[in-house]
Amino acid sequence: MNLAWKEMKKNKVRFMILGSIVFLVSFLTFMISGLANGLSQDNAALIKDLPEGQFYMSKDADETYNLSKIDRRTQDEILNTQKDAVAFSIQMGFLNDTTGKQHSIAFVTSTDSKLFKHVKHEEIILDRTLKDKGIKVGDILTNNQFSGKFIVKGFVDQKKYSHAPVAYINMEDYKEIYRVEEMQLMFLPGGDSSQGFTGLQSFSKKDFLHTISSYKAEQLSLNMIVWFLVVISGMLFAIFFYMMNVQKMGLYGILKAIGLKTSKLFNMMWTQMVFITVTSLVMSILLSQVFQLIAPKGMPFSLPLETTAQLSFVFLVIGFIGASLSGLQIKKVEPLQAIQQGEV
Repeated sequence: MNLAWKEMKKNKVRFMILGSIVFLVSFLTFMISGLANGLSQDNAALIKDLPEGQFYMSKDADETYNLSKIDRRTQDEILNTQKDAVAFSIQMGFLNDTTGKQHSIAFVTSTDSKLFKHVKHEEIILDRTLKDKGIKVGDILTNNQFSGKFIVKGFVDQKKYSHAPVAYINMEDYKEIYRVEEMQLMFLPGGDSSQGFTGLQSFSKKDFLHTISSYKAEQLSLNMIVWFLVVISGMLFAIFFYMMNVQKMGLYGILKAIGLKTSKLFNMMWTQMVFITVTSLVMSILLSQVFQLIAPKGMPFSLPLETTAQLSFVFLVIGFIGASLSGLQIKKVEPLQAIQQGEV
């Protein structure tokens, strides 16, 4: 470890350059990860906030929830035999406020369940983002496909679907707006894939989220960028330490000649890698958490500590692998040959 610190002091500029690059890459990774998590919540918080369980839609819907229709007899059978089961429907639509302004929303209705808000005929509960747009409790809202009027009874936090605020309405009102009788989906909290029902296709929560086309496309693109940046950080370590090692072949030869083991040289390199990575990660974590606090209100950004810890661990592992691969040449150094070549 002494050798590691002495070399870092001697070559401050080199290690500071590497540290700054790792800091920028890790900071960018945390930012994109925070954006991915934020967009994930903004796109499907309604589904993500449900407990683990199984979703069911009709097989002939071709894994497209808004084409699904649950047979009424099948629905009643499941509701009567499965504890906490719930049938629900989601459809995109719009509401007109008291000034005549239109707001895009996701209408949601369900059978009796504590997992979804329930309202009476001509009542509505909205996601709180609509309150920020001037809608208040007691306001009268309208929809062109609905013969009555909706009275706002309250607001809920973080209930979004397909980037639209959720609006909970009564089942009969939903049926009038969309001219349907069947519900689209069934959900069994705590259920497993072994539970099958005639004419229905089963999905875990993760699988169901990926049937939402916008969710799948967003998350795939952003997560690919995150992992690409992580791989780049590993390559940076490999290239940096490779170049350093090439320049120090003569020194390694002398150290080996006086009896220093190869494992000690690897420890020196790993110590430098850990110091640079941890320092860079601490700075990028602090900066990304500060950004989370000051981010604009409408910006979908969420970086939980669990995600931060996972990415930090991955950065350390990738850095370790990159540094170790570059250090394989140390093992092959022949003392006499390296001394004869001289230190570059």
